[in-house]
Amino acid sequence: MTRAIRIGGFSGYLGDRRSALAEAVAGDPCDVLIGDYLAEFTLAMLAARHRSDPSKGYVEYFLDQLRPHLATLAERGTRVVVNAGGFNPAGLADAVRALIAESGVALRVAHVEGDNVLSTLDDLLAAGHQMPSLDSGAPLADWGHRPIAANAYLGGWGIAAALRAGADVVVCGRVTDASLTVGPAAWWHDWQPDDWDRLAAAVVAGHVIECGPHAVGGNFSGFTRVPGMVAPGFPIAEIAADGTTVITKHARDGGTVTVDTVTAQLVYEIQGPRYLNPDVTAHLDTVRLRQLAPDRVEVSGTTGSPPPPTTKVAVFAPIGHQIVLSLYATGLDIAEKVALIRAQAEALLAGADAELDVSALGTAAEDPERQWDATVQVRIMATAADREPLARLAEGIGELFLSSIPGFYTDSAARQSASPRPRIDYWPSLLAVDAVPHEVVLDDGTRIPIAPPPATEQPDQPEHPEPARAELGETRRVPLGRLAHARSGDKGGNSNVGLWVADPRAWPWLRDLLSTDELRRLMPEAKDLDIVRHEFPHLRAVHFVLRGLLGTGGSSNLRVDPIGKAVGEFLRARHVDVPVELLD
Repeated sequence: MTRAIRIGGFSGYLGDRRSALAEAVAGDPCDVLIGDYLAEFTLAMLAARHRSDPSKGYVEYFLDQLRPHLATLAERGTRVVVNAGGFNPAGLADAVRALIAESGVALRVAHVEGDNVLSTLDDLLAAGHQMPSLDSGAPLADWGHRPIAANAYLGGWGIAAALRAGADVVVCGRVTDASLTVGPAAWWHDWQPDDWDRLAAAVVAGHVIECGPHAVGGNFSGFTRVPGMVAPGFPIAEIAADGTTVITKHARDGGTVTVDTVTAQLVYEIQGPRYLNPDVTAHLDTVRLRQLAPDRVEVSGTTGSPPPPTTKVAVFAPIGHQIVLSLYATGLDIAEKVALIRAQAEALLAGADAELDVSALGTAAEDPERQWDATVQVRIMATAADREPLARLAEGIGELFLSSIPGFYTDSAARQSASPRPRIDYWPSLLAVDAVPHEVVLDDGTRIPIAPPPATEQPDQPEHPEPARAELGETRRVPLGRLAHARSGDKGGNSNVGLWVADPRAWPWLRDLLSTDELRRLMPEAKDLDIVRHEFPHLRAVHFVLRGLLGTGGSSNLRVDPIGKAVGEFLRARHVDVPVELLD
């Protein structure tokens, strides 16, 4: 094809708007529609479903999304690519074929498999694959827990092969989020496996649109200036043959596409300037953004290099149980009230091998006008290997209404976690890419094996020196967010955060301000952590990885914000010295 391929997103996670596919079909024309349903913890959720019913383990509501639109998709020739297959892509592919048969349209379905390596873990370990933790470096054999899920991240060439073979719907398991875009772009433009720059450009495009409304103003720190935020729409990537991309959106939908909304997604959930994927390593520090027109941002300049010789594997295992309870403290002596609640919770867990966190959320106002201005939520979270002490805690908290703090109450209209839930831990690991099977299965049973990349290269993140503080002249102390945007998220047990400025005049100030030491000052919770800092001059951004802030992962830590989504907004609320000339 000579023209750019138009790839529209319609899902950013399992639980995203059920109406999203209908919105995309009713919106501007697209050649391919992609749906991303899998996050790290999503796999563990689907694993439990698959273990209880081997015929399931996929995202079942995708069928409801797809059913009403089969005839329209067939008439337009629009392809659909999803990773909703979870643990059973073959099962979902069969279910889609059943829908197609009922509707009487002529559509072909293929699925991609090989990512689920749980059944071969013992053989892989016996063959010498240590599957070390990306965080600690320890081998999987040292973990001490029996995994219930292990999924390797596949690239986009299986998707490309399925489309080349005539598939109209391609069902995948754990391909990388960006692979949903890389595969269609490589198919459309007939790229080769060593077209590193083009593949890297597609990875960047896929990274921008993989989280749905994120790219059009969702979760954006400048949301107050985004129109239609009640229901922001979904993005479209127009990817040319050379990889140059324009990010846009359906014209009828809410939201907006600007350099800042695209930057927000570029710095989201990355580990640094080198963005690793199974097909290519994308160099994010070469990316340039340009506003072409309203809701049209050009992404250019992306360069790539061979991918690493390993691919990521998400391993999950049950490690016990957890429970979360909430109550409220009002008025005076809040610190003392929280301390008493903590002491009573500790007494209820006395003698148990348990971990407890009691946190007060918010601050009571001085001389409040309303009761709620004087109220803070007290969150109690506890974990233990056994259920019994946690059940005892829940029962005991319920017995404190007459023997605890003055004004003790819970929200009786909200359901409390009366019974403990399983606690799942996460082991992010690596596996040699040639040890992971990667196959496409067509509707006639034909299997197409996908070869490993033609070359690999172990990339290193660049090292950027700490800035030297310059003289600022006259300054004013204001919230950092007066000038800077931010976006943060999780990578296993690490939280990342990228901060950037829209005004080029403010970039030297932001770069000099945001040293690692300054970040430790701004966020005391991270003062003892290993922090990695990088600069992205073309984006006017400083990026940090806070190693270990999230424990071993969002599914098992005790933080109220378990996957670091609000770290950036917290930093924007902190006060810093800003040159007056930048505030005028």
